[in-house]
Amino acid sequence: MSLHQEISRRRTFAIISHPDAGKTTLTEKLLLFGGAIHVAGAVKSNKIKKTATSDWMEIEKQRGISVATSVMGFEYNDIKINILDTPGHQDFAEDTFRTLTAVDSVIIVVDIAKGVETQTRKLMEVCRMRNTPVIVFVNKTDREGKNPFDLLDEIESELKIAVRPLSWPINQGQRFKGVYNIYEEKLDLYTPSKQTVTESVAFNDINSSELEKYIGESDAKQLRDDMELINGVYNPFDSDQYLSGELAPVFFGSALNNFGVKELLDCFIQIAPSPRPVQTLERKVTPDEENFSGFIFKIHANMDPNHRSCIAFVKICSGKFERNVNYKHIRHNKLMKFSSATAFMAQKKETVDEAFAGDIIGIPDNGGTFKIGDTLTGGENLHFKGLPSFSPEMFKYIENADPMKAKQLDKGINQLMDEGVAQLFTNQFNGRKIIGTVGQLQFEVIQYRLEHEYNALCKWEPISLHKACWIKSDDKTQLENFKKRKQQYMALDKEGRDVFLADSGYVLQMAQSDFPKINFHFSSEF
Repeated sequence: MSLHQEISRRRTFAIISHPDAGKTTLTEKLLLFGGAIHVAGAVKSNKIKKTATSDWMEIEKQRGISVATSVMGFEYNDIKINILDTPGHQDFAEDTFRTLTAVDSVIIVVDIAKGVETQTRKLMEVCRMRNTPVIVFVNKTDREGKNPFDLLDEIESELKIAVRPLSWPINQGQRFKGVYNIYEEKLDLYTPSKQTVTESVAFNDINSSELEKYIGESDAKQLRDDMELINGVYNPFDSDQYLSGELAPVFFGSALNNFGVKELLDCFIQIAPSPRPVQTLERKVTPDEENFSGFIFKIHANMDPNHRSCIAFVKICSGKFERNVNYKHIRHNKLMKFSSATAFMAQKKETVDEAFAGDIIGIPDNGGTFKIGDTLTGGENLHFKGLPSFSPEMFKYIENADPMKAKQLDKGINQLMDEGVAQLFTNQFNGRKIIGTVGQLQFEVIQYRLEHEYNALCKWEPISLHKACWIKSDDKTQLENFKKRKQQYMALDKEGRDVFLADSGYVLQMAQSDFPKINFHFSSEF
């Protein structure tokens, strides 16, 4: 197969939603259809002992939520699909924001009863910034929920995107009979006990009297009325509008009961984009260029707890990656060979000899060689841009709770901070370590992972801070004066850069007006 053919058959996408909308369950069912797994796991279930493939960390299995992005690849109808299952919880939004820089399209899962929720709105803003194509999957149609037309209005107004239903529910909750697949013009009937599509009937004329045989008189009348309204109100599906991020096709189904998922997947592989061009600081990189290039969007420690290894996730942007070939690490300005790059199925890995634009591979990183945002190329100096960096909103001192395990604690903190889940600041005045995060739950996850993955115990102590800001100035004297005056609130980040830890908004405002020649940055990218 030529380079162009290999690249054009790839689909790399993320599944995003508010917590509990059914994102990880949908991922499992897609993997099931792709033959990647044989038994779908449940995210929350005491009866089913198998947990979701994408929720592989111990803490995820216990809490029933995703706390880190998982990458899974499989083949379906000769299309290579790469799914990234992201955390829905807002405390882990940072991981999700970065993941969205590495995908070509997105599926948003919306709960039919709850509609569009806060986290979904935020994630949609990131998609809009990058004009990422979006498909909406309305989940849990076998439960009582909102009127589908009201829900479409809500999606349009809340997510600020035009919609076009490509499937339509026939009733809902206890009376749910299936969906009419508008895209393929067929009737998919639902039988609760079987939990699958029991019957799929080609049906291009819903005015035919045959319809009553399948779904009864009142539902047939309702479906005809709904279809008339859909065709009158919504423009026909336009592939170009979808690809430019202006139109979202909408599907209805129930991921838990395996219903509507195959229809979503069949349509997705036809309309979703293959790898797209990516902007670097120097130029635009197109996928089918001969030369390899890619960037690191995520680092994960302890994919395999037995080996304490870190893995850097690389999104390939152009060309073809080959094992044991020299590639240039741009930040270090040196050539490196990778003999054991891996493809993923959550934490299961297999070594790959080659991978193409659109694929995501893992590179072992035992010496802290990589940072999020690093670029690898076949030799050209390129810098990929637009990896969102975050400004912490919550701060705590981290203290060693077991003096015998100081080394383990240091190693654990360093590796977890490299993942980008939180930021480490060392107070220049007293040398104490401060962790900054975007949410409370992150502190629990860090404490849990330090104990279970590094055998190190930590405790948290409160500290009242408002904001961390990186400071820089061309006026050396003013910078020194500022650092002397604010010495109790000065810290160094992991890269050794000066950070001012303001304890209130007022103090920050006063500092900015008293020291006009100092630049205060609220993200570490400047």
